[in-house]
Amino acid sequence: MPGLLFVVATPIGNLEDITYRAVRVLGETDLIACEDTRQTRKLLDHYGIHKPTISYHEHNESERAEDLVARLVAGASIALVSDAGTPLVSDPGYRLVKAAIEAGIAVQAIPGPSAALAALAASGLPTDSFRFGGFLPSKPGQRAKALEALAGEQATLIFYEAPHRILETLDTIDRVLGPRPVVVARELTKVHEEFLRGTAAEIGAQLAARDSVKGEITLLIGKAVAPAVDETPLHEAVHALIDSGMPRMDAIKQVAHRRGLSKREVYDQLLREK
Repeated sequence: MPGLLFVVATPIGNLEDITYRAVRVLGETDLIACEDTRQTRKLLDHYGIHKPTISYHEHNESERAEDLVARLVAGASIALVSDAGTPLVSDPGYRLVKAAIEAGIAVQAIPGPSAALAALAASGLPTDSFRFGGFLPSKPGQRAKALEALAGEQATLIFYEAPHRILETLDTIDRVLGPRPVVVARELTKVHEEFLRGTAAEIGAQLAARDSVKGEITLLIGKAVAPAVDETPLHEAVHALIDSGMPRMDAIKQVAHRRGLSKREVYDQLLREK
């Protein structure tokens, strides 16, 4: 009879943040696949769980997934955990879950901690719609392009960021997105948990004044403000800019940008209105 794969969420800092069900499953499963066996062993020892572990991380994911699926097919029950939080969320595990499903293995998620959701809940930013983007690109140009692509998103944006890049990222946010509300959540559930709220420039100045920035960071950016609807007829809006001294094609381009239209759409409508 095929085994069962459990995807188990574990604490992101405070070891008390684990469910009774997660402790039971980890204690009953045949094998625990860990991102870092040393890190997971701290949690297992804390709860007196004595089960064999095996490494499963981004560098051995492909070959290890094949081995684990073979064990599942043979009837083993396996728990997949990451170093902290919910597996697969900016952590390894996708290949194993996909391969297990394709092999007809049942997969059960044991829900629990997630840094992204914990940060969102305490951020003070809108929670009706949010978008998790993992880690932003490390290269400045690619990071700026990624943020530009999300500039119009009507949702709170959530990212993970490395402490040594946070100042650069806040500077990019300030340049690309302007003075939106931003929250930096650092060391969630740990002794030195901290929430910094303000604009990217304000938070960047606070962090730059410190000797160093350490710890796990979750970065949240407030949603884009929907532009006010301009009901001025297109020809009037364009001619107002022309009258101010702007060249005609530049005026058409600016009006098109303000209203989310292409230059061709504005030009064609001007011809119809004329």
